[in-house]
Amino acid sequence: MNRKSLGLIEGWVSIFINTVLFVLKMWAGISVNSVSMVADAWHTISDSLSSIVLVIGFCISGKHADEEHPFGHGRAESIVSVIIVTILAFVGLNFIKESVIKLRSHSPAVLELTGAVIFLVSAAVKELLAQFSFWAARRAESVSLEADGWHHRSDAVVSVLIVAGMFFGRKYSWIDGVMGLVVSFMILAAAYDMMKRVVGSLLGESVGKDLRESIIRILCLTEPRVKNVHHIHIHRYGDHVELTLHVILPGDMALDEVHGITNRLEDAVKAGLNMTVTIHAEPENR
Repeated sequence: MNRKSLGLIEGWVSIFINTVLFVLKMWAGISVNSVSMVADAWHTISDSLSSIVLVIGFCISGKHADEEHPFGHGRAESIVSVIIVTILAFVGLNFIKESVIKLRSHSPAVLELTGAVIFLVSAAVKELLAQFSFWAARRAESVSLEADGWHHRSDAVVSVLIVAGMFFGRKYSWIDGVMGLVVSFMILAAAYDMMKRVVGSLLGESVGKDLRESIIRILCLTEPRVKNVHHIHIHRYGDHVELTLHVILPGDMALDEVHGITNRLEDAVKAGLNMTVTIHAEPENR
């Protein structure tokens, strides 16, 4: 099974399961007048939005480069993500307002066995879905699939917390509003984390220490005459990564020899790190 197929299967399975769980959680939350349960239902459907972005990303980013998009279509997922995360942030802010209203009204949630069972089953299903996402991420070597897995796991944890709130709600009338605030802040935290990563990829990023060391190690092992590696810049377009860097070589080399060396260096980095590399060579005595 290829990378695109894994991404699409995980995405569509997530969309289906999250939509079913959203309907069940929303029904349970409305039936017992629980703002935290309703908030968690929206948290679950937000996972579907993330999975929709995932599906769109795998479909569009898989297109080949063309004249108008010489680096491919990988950043389409990032553009769609900005829209989805903005909507998610508004959902989180709205439920902060609903939770505050709930706290002021001192209206406790009613313990209802069916609702508790729904949320416990949801927690188990979302953890299984998280495990599937992690497996697909390892097979496809996909960070976005791994992130989707952690999103599922966070929803499973929240569902368990919601059930705990139901059991203690009669004794502590404020607990449902507090749990609603907890879920709301988790939604906002997820939105902030996603927005930070998306904006970071669009604006550009620095090369991390581990990646820099890996690049230099590959270059020096491939060509011991490399004296210095600098001006390392990385540009991500979804799964397609462009890397540019400068190397210093002995100044007495012939042009054709330098050309052959840079070609070998580019091939070595591409084979080791799966990046498209452009190397500029400079003479040592420059």
